[in-house]
This record gives sequence, structure tokens and C-alpha cells, in this order.
Amino acid sequence: MSREITREELSAAGVQYGHQTKRWNPKMKSYIYGVKNKNHIIDLEKTITHLNAAQKLLEFLGSKQQKILFVGTKRSGKNAVKEAALRSGNFYINNRWLGGTLTNLKTILIRIKALWEIEEEEKKGRLSLRTKKEQIKILKEKAKLEKALGGIKQMHKLPAAIVVVDPKGDEIAVKEAKKLNIPVIAICDTNADPDMVDYVIPGNDDLQESVNLIINILVEAYAEGAQIKMNPSVLRTVAPKREPRQINRPVMSSENQAEQQTSVANENVQMTNEPVVQVAEVEKPSEPKAE
Repeated sequence: MSREITREELSAAGVQYGHQTKRWNPKMKSYIYGVKNKNHIIDLEKTITHLNAAQKLLEFLGSKQQKILFVGTKRSGKNAVKEAALRSGNFYINNRWLGGTLTNLKTILIRIKALWEIEEEEKKGRLSLRTKKEQIKILKEKAKLEKALGGIKQMHKLPAAIVVVDPKGDEIAVKEAKKLNIPVIAICDTNADPDMVDYVIPGNDDLQESVNLIINILVEAYAEGAQIKMNPSVLRTVAPKREPRQINRPVMSSENQAEQQTSVANENVQMTNEPVVQVAEVEKPSEPKAE
């Protein structure tokens, strides 16, 4: 059985921090707890519920020795998906998604074969017999193929499911999986379209600690089902003591900064099971106004 997930560990990783309210997707309303400092706060109870559902699927797939594909091409997910795949014997893509990776797998396999042939030529010393110009050209091609396909060069057939860090940024990957009826598990931030995803996991997809924790929880479930012992993750899952998205926001005035620091200090107030007292700080999301 997959391990229990606590709201405290999710909160420590910053999973609850959503985007600015003006950037939200109204379809995510049911996953939002409230609003704070003009940013949506994700309901961590919903996150736990949906993580549990995804855990069950991955545990089942692991028990059947099925393979999954981790996709994370944005910076916050690159390390997480690579580590998860390598620890569990699965596949990953953490650079640009090549169109047709799933829907035109036959062509992708031809390119993977080309990568294997170059590696074989190196291994047997045949590459050194070529001219310097040819060697440079071949090694450049190898680097290009390794960057694009290195995480799936052992993948000889379609995965049983894909785990996506950002379904909005990797929309093509999601659409290809949906077209082929491959289950999609994805971290859905407040700006995402949950209708594209089979297993929605409401959470922050920009903060590395949030992504690291969620991906780690998912791969642990797979390993549990597959009965494999993985090396422990080396990625950090506790976020710095600050408003995570503040890094990407415009510089605020000193008055607003002081107000923000006060609000952050009271973060735990809104994330408890008790009724929200500070209504001015946390408001329920409203329907979008008609233009």
C-alpha cells in the first residue's frame, strides 16, 4: 500500500501556492481553497484525494510491470522527472517534446536506433577510424539525439501512462496521449485546464520543491506496486520560508512588501481545518466577470 500523504508535507513544499487570480482557469475553481495577496491558494485536501487516486493507478501499473513516461520540460520539473525515471526503471523527457513522440512512435524509434548505432560505433572504436570532420559531425548528431531522446532510448513501445509536470506547457504531449487513450496524470496549477487530464493533481508546478515532492510520491507508488527498492531521492522537498512565486513578480513597494511578509507569517491560519477567521486575507474565488 502506498504511503500516507500529509497536508503538512505538502504545505512545507509550497504545493498550495497558485497563480495570480487574473491568470486562473475557471475550470480549476473546485480545487481552489481561497485567495491571498491576489494569488489563489490550492485546497490541499483535494490534492491529497487526487494524489491517492493517482497512487492507486501507478501501484497497479507497477504490479503489472508496465512502464510509464515522466514528462517535465519546464525548469521546475527537469530534475524531478529524470530522477524518478532513473530510480524506477521508467522513461522521461525533460527537454523539448518532439511532435509525434507517441502518435508517430515508428519514426521516433528510427531516430533512437540511429542513436544506438552511433554509441555502438564509439564503443567498438570504429568512430576513431573516420576523418576528424566526420567524427565532429557524428558526435554533434549524437549530442542532439541524446538531448531529445536520451530518456526514452530504452522505450520500444507506448507507455502505459504518462506523468506530466505542466499539462499547459506540454500540451502536445497530453494531446498525443489522449488521442491514444493513454492515461494522463498531471500536476494542475490554477492556470491549467483539468479537462485535458485523467488524473488531476492540484498543485504548484513552478516551485521545484513542490514538483519534487509530488513526483516522488507518485514514483514511490509505482515502486511499491513493482516491488522494487529505489535509491532515496536527493532532491529538496521543503521550500524556502517565503512566498514562492514572489521571485517572478514585479518589484513591490516597501509598504506592500511589509504587508506581504505579515501575511506569509500567518499562512498556517488559512490552511487549517478551522473556519477562516481572517476573511480579508483569504476569500473564496468568484466567477469570472463578463466583459
